[in-house]
Amino acid sequence: MNPDHILAAPTHPDPYPFYARLVEGPPLVYDARHKLWIASSAAGVKAVLAHPDCHVRPAAEPVPQAIVGSAAGEVFGHLVRMNEGVRHHAPKLALQRFLAALDLGHVQQRTESIAAQTMAQAGSVGGAGLSRWTLDVPVMTVADLLGFEASGLGQVAGWMGDFVACLSPLSNAAQLEAAGKAAQALLARFSGLAGAAAAQPRSALAQVQLEAVQAGWIDTHALLANLVGLLSQTYEATAGLIGNSIVALATQSGLRQAVGLEPDRILALVQEVSRHDPSIHSTRRFVARPVEVAGEHLPAGEVILLVLAAAGRDPLCNPQPHAFLLDRPEREVPGFGHGRHQCPGQALACAIAASALKALLAGDGLQALPRSWHYRPSMNARIPVFAD
Repeated sequence: MNPDHILAAPTHPDPYPFYARLVEGPPLVYDARHKLWIASSAAGVKAVLAHPDCHVRPAAEPVPQAIVGSAAGEVFGHLVRMNEGVRHHAPKLALQRFLAALDLGHVQQRTESIAAQTMAQAGSVGGAGLSRWTLDVPVMTVADLLGFEASGLGQVAGWMGDFVACLSPLSNAAQLEAAGKAAQALLARFSGLAGAAAAQPRSALAQVQLEAVQAGWIDTHALLANLVGLLSQTYEATAGLIGNSIVALATQSGLRQAVGLEPDRILALVQEVSRHDPSIHSTRRFVARPVEVAGEHLPAGEVILLVLAAAGRDPLCNPQPHAFLLDRPEREVPGFGHGRHQCPGQALACAIAASALKALLAGDGLQALPRSWHYRPSMNARIPVFAD
């Protein structure tokens, strides 16, 4: 059975046959029901991502109307990944340099420790506990790297769970209000940490501040907002990567035995999951002025849905696209973007996901692989919710 429509695909049990048919068609097709264009092939997705007039936000609504005037809207308005133009070059450069310079060995060590401690504190990890664990561990790890005290990591994860609700059009008024309060609390905590970072010159927070100065980015408040944004990207996208890796272990014959507890094999598993069943299935672009892209003439104001999960299974992008191959050569992962929109946090996300899985497997957190799951309500993300 196919999804009812393109926006229902990310949470469908198996949307990939539906995606395959899209990939076989034109690079861009119009969906009259949702009033948007769909790009699904690797070539179509790359063409849109590379086009300078296909923006991440509509020109008339740089911040979603539902959160304008709130602390959540204030954070959103500063996010480098949600903005275009010259004034964002320095912020983007600073964050790229910071992420590229992270010591992934230290990241892996901290992730394994936090993942193991979180499992131990939870006791028996059933389906609900496993789902919560996949969400908490990534954001707790990044918060730890940025200087939050161990006793406050759970609170940060709670705030982030509230905050990310504002990024979804499915959120209700109560969730939006909670998101604003969470954003305010996170900004206040980051402000305090930033003031103390000078006393810890080797800390990750001190390093990102240094990169900002060297890049000419002197807006401290915008920097703090982007650190909140970094946590938000970690929260759902990396949780989905961990969760979908657990699904792969449960559904791909012989995979658990092939992976064992070898760190390199677990990392290869996560990297293949990021292509084969990614956590972010789609993203949008908004046409800022009349363009010709992927063979179509589009007027200003048009919306394009980029189906990243479909592009990852395009046979012209990855041969044998529907096979799960640990040792896939020259793997392309459109889910992490392309060109100027390449995600600089790809290595960090994969390192955290692989290390969390290693801790889970080593600690017998997967004594029995989950037998059933569904997906959190979303129009673009694929995050499993495991049943007890």
